[in-house]
Amino acid sequence: MKRFGNNVCRFVGVVTLLLTFTISSPFVCAETYIVGAQDIEYYPYYNFASEHDKGLGRAILEAFSKKTGHNFIYLSMPVKRLQIELTKGNVDFVFPDNPEWYNQITHKLGKVYSEPLTDTFAVTLVRKENQGTELSHISKLATPEGFSPVKWKQQIKNGSVEVIGVSSIYEGLRLLQNNKVDAFDVEYHASLYFIQRFPQSVSFVADLTLPNDAISFSLSTLNHPDIINELNTFLLTNSDEINDIKERYGIEDIAQLKKQLMNEQGINKNALWTPL
Repeated sequence: MKRFGNNVCRFVGVVTLLLTFTISSPFVCAETYIVGAQDIEYYPYYNFASEHDKGLGRAILEAFSKKTGHNFIYLSMPVKRLQIELTKGNVDFVFPDNPEWYNQITHKLGKVYSEPLTDTFAVTLVRKENQGTELSHISKLATPEGFSPVKWKQQIKNGSVEVIGVSSIYEGLRLLQNNKVDAFDVEYHASLYFIQRFPQSVSFVADLTLPNDAISFSLSTLNHPDIINELNTFLLTNSDEINDIKERYGIEDIAQLKKQLMNEQGINKNALWTPL
């Protein structure tokens, strides 16, 4: 967006339509791009509405910014609205995004995705006393509003599982604690962050006999594939710096984490959930 001076009207329009505006200064310099971000608190990966630490995604993009001179401002909005604003040109990039997440708004528009900024571990969280519950006994599943629990696609399609959208991870944990839902489809590290700050909670377990999967978080765009190419080069050539950032945020290697959880839950590979 090396033409921001010619897009004052666009910028004013963006500011008025956003629920949360996370830039600290009203002035934007040249070579500045707008990153549309999910407005849910999904720390340690992202919380772009925070006035303090905005999470790992922003930390990686800011490291990229320092290397290249590209500036980013981060605008939070509802998950379902991100792709709409991308097509309108009100945002230049979306984070997080994933080529496997189907979106009818942009799926035929040639959207370009970066290499993963990070991999995440999506799990099924249950109350500890319900660990080992068979998949057929899950009838109500909480998931963050606007997210697509693709691992549960078949059960949702045949009507055996009802999806309950929640506005925050706290809300999902409360529903699970109060037996209002049977399980919570959520990222492991994000759930752990909130569980550690929810001392009154019962014990929860990321049950590996239920749906789980590694999911990558990428940056996407419709109009700036050149910046995506630069980002890909940065990710490839600065792996040590990126790993340091991940370590700072407590992001563990998924393969090692899975082995650790298997040992803690006393299960072997044959008991692991596998997609049909």
